[in-house]
Amino acid sequence: MIEEVKIEYEKVVLVGIINQEQDEVKSKEYLDELEFLSYTAGGEVVNRFTQKVNVPNPKTFIGTGKMEEILQYVEENEVGTVVFDDELTPAQQKNIERILKCKILDRTGLILDIFAQRAQTSYARTQVELAQYQYLLPRLTGLWTHLERQRGGIGMRGPGETEIETDRRIVRDRIALLKKKLQIIDKQMATQRGNRGALVRVALVGYTNVGKSTLMNVISKSEVFAENKLFATLDTTVRKVVIGNLPFLLSDTVGFIRKLPTQLVESFKSTLDEVREADMLLHVVDISHPNFEEHIASVNNILSEIKCIDKPTVMVFNKIDQFTHEPLAEDDLVTEKEARHFTLDEWRHTWMSTMNGNALFISAVNKENMDEFRQKVYSAVRDIHITRFPYNNFLYPEIAIDQE
Repeated sequence: MIEEVKIEYEKVVLVGIINQEQDEVKSKEYLDELEFLSYTAGGEVVNRFTQKVNVPNPKTFIGTGKMEEILQYVEENEVGTVVFDDELTPAQQKNIERILKCKILDRTGLILDIFAQRAQTSYARTQVELAQYQYLLPRLTGLWTHLERQRGGIGMRGPGETEIETDRRIVRDRIALLKKKLQIIDKQMATQRGNRGALVRVALVGYTNVGKSTLMNVISKSEVFAENKLFATLDTTVRKVVIGNLPFLLSDTVGFIRKLPTQLVESFKSTLDEVREADMLLHVVDISHPNFEEHIASVNNILSEIKCIDKPTVMVFNKIDQFTHEPLAEDDLVTEKEARHFTLDEWRHTWMSTMNGNALFISAVNKENMDEFRQKVYSAVRDIHITRFPYNNFLYPEIAIDQE
């Protein structure tokens, strides 16, 4: 008889703040996402703490009263990890660890940890390792806990500082080595991209966990890893796809997220090169998520950062099978409908209707509206292809796609 393997999750407490930039509703949304991140990393969130602060405390990020409240909960419930929703300075992280006496992470550290778990290939592992070392370098002093007992004094000033400086030098050398390694891999990947010929390149982009890999599997009839967790895909997968009689290359890229660590944007530059070199983007959106418009804005911000915002783009609103809306009660006195009140048909007639037909509504899991999807992608790819090869125009006429 096979014994069921029981997964043990770490107990995690989340901490967020409410201020002018993020009100109570937005803070809850961020903590919901942070909880999903914690679950993906192997944690079980047992409690959340929020505090209204205009400016975070430079020493401990939150106030002393709230810190004592968290300390009491952590001690009573044997919590091993406390995760802050915003990036902590090295000094703040060190001070909080000293008070709470447990593992302290911020959103950046948590995302880096997930990336480290998910990296499968040597290339992805190198990218993640570089990001981790860049994040770690300014925080090294906090790791030298064996020196804290010595409290400085006569004979203690030199060796401690020397030891830390030695370690910093080792980390800097490692960062330089990893950067060189990535440069070599970048050249190899650029050569690979150059060897793919003149086929039109299409890249799937979008927020994490919107169904890009599932859609990739449906279109290319391949087995790309897909899972209902954040950052299931780190390595770019490229497949040759044929719709009708028209071949093109389709790439599945790493998902984006709000507050994406700058270290990751830098170290994943080569992965994002697939997006840069694409002729066209399929921007996949999880329309069943209540904050999908914010997700679109976050993805567009990163696309702007890597100078890809002006590429031809088709918006693909996925997961229509999971979409629900909140009906307005008859006695509801709201003067204006909020996003949660819109039906799918009403969404189609908002700003989406001004996209010149470049908005699609599908379910990749249930394969709903896939014929319309294929028709739209065929037409868009064909337009790019015949611009590049006008003499091939007769080979790819406008046709109606009817295939499973």
